[in-house]
Amino acid sequence: MLGFAGNRKWVYVQHIDGKFQRIRRWTFLALHVVLFVTPWIYVGGHPLLRLDLPGRHLFAFGAVFTASDTVLLLLIGLFLAFALFFFTSLFGRLWCGYGCPQTVLLDTWIRPIERWIEGEWTTRQRRDRQGLTWALVWRKAAKWSLFAGAAILVSMAFMSFFAGARELWTGQAGGVAYTLVGIFAAGWFLDFAWFREQLCNYLCPYARFQSALTDDRTLLIGYDAARGEPRGGKDAKLDGRCIDCMKCVNVCPQGIDIRNGFQLECIGCARCIDACASVMGKLGHESLIGYSSLVELAQGKGARRLLRPRTAVYGGLLATLAATLAFLIATRVPFEASVVRAPGSLATLDPDGWVRNTYLLRVANNAADGGPARFQVSVEGLPRAQVIAPDLRLRPQEGQLAPLVVRLPASADAVPRTLPLRVRVAGPAGERVLETTFKTGETGERASVGP
Repeated sequence: MLGFAGNRKWVYVQHIDGKFQRIRRWTFLALHVVLFVTPWIYVGGHPLLRLDLPGRHLFAFGAVFTASDTVLLLLIGLFLAFALFFFTSLFGRLWCGYGCPQTVLLDTWIRPIERWIEGEWTTRQRRDRQGLTWALVWRKAAKWSLFAGAAILVSMAFMSFFAGARELWTGQAGGVAYTLVGIFAAGWFLDFAWFREQLCNYLCPYARFQSALTDDRTLLIGYDAARGEPRGGKDAKLDGRCIDCMKCVNVCPQGIDIRNGFQLECIGCARCIDACASVMGKLGHESLIGYSSLVELAQGKGARRLLRPRTAVYGGLLATLAATLAFLIATRVPFEASVVRAPGSLATLDPDGWVRNTYLLRVANNAADGGPARFQVSVEGLPRAQVIAPDLRLRPQEGQLAPLVVRLPASADAVPRTLPLRVRVAGPAGERVLETTFKTGETGERASVGP
């Protein structure tokens, strides 16, 4: 658990700054805003983004989605999946280096805390090799205490998207929410204190299937062996070859040597690019490490091609999903309606000779805000039908279950036992048509007469 046992090759990461690290810091800042600020923003009295699992509601950007919108959630999931496929086929592990929560938190919180308390990477390495000392113990204890605090803060922020930020941070959420916070915090602490790069190497499934999404023209981080080899020698500085300073290895959070070629463990964080640029730049040469494809490394510049069969297929699927999702959202009716036959009730012959069918109509107003909305009920398919329906006026997020009675004059002629029937529910922002049936009671016997 201390991280310096003989059976674990601990990675001591050297701090590095550079162009790509500044880009990553701005990206990390935006992701922190999403994590910590978004749960506190409300639109029309509802959270900007919140998944209410007990209530089966998704609040998103002023709209409210319910279980009836499952197809939209499915399309959103497919869109995100194919977006990952599409950008991976173009730019490799862009997600891992710039957007993965573990990468963001380790580079933003954990490694700065570690460097602040235990010193630079060489100092940490030397102190760990000395074994148990008072200086080692108190520094580890202080560091792990801050790691635990960071794990709790991150877990609380994450659970705010499910339990509500106001309720969670003021102690008003349920026991299940705080139990989940504890479970997530324990997992994050284990990752911060010990697991780290092993999560990427052994548990993350993305590293395993990314090879099926990339090809020889995918943009990856690569070492230009044609310019860099052979390494070292007294003329390396003048020739612009690799001087074998090992800085690209020392800054790598995965503990790999990018000069050995593309490796599964590489997360595309570009730390080695900035490290090589900081050394070769002082010598008046370009960095030997950069974003390039395998074909480009073999054939030289000019071999890059973004439009390929793989990217065209992924891009076409992504565009189709986006268009379908946009259409469904634009034509979405913000209320639910369903109709079922009243339990134990088929057809009843009233004293006035009319056949009565009784249904249960459920209408739910899913609007995020606004005043009460009126919903009108009508019946289609039975020209002479008499409809008895309540006046439905529902506030936002209110639902009502009401009886719906449909009556039809009894006919002396033979009629089918079952007639198709459509119930139309019209609201301020659209309408829904529900399919059901009307039972005439004609089976050679008259229907029973109601009281």
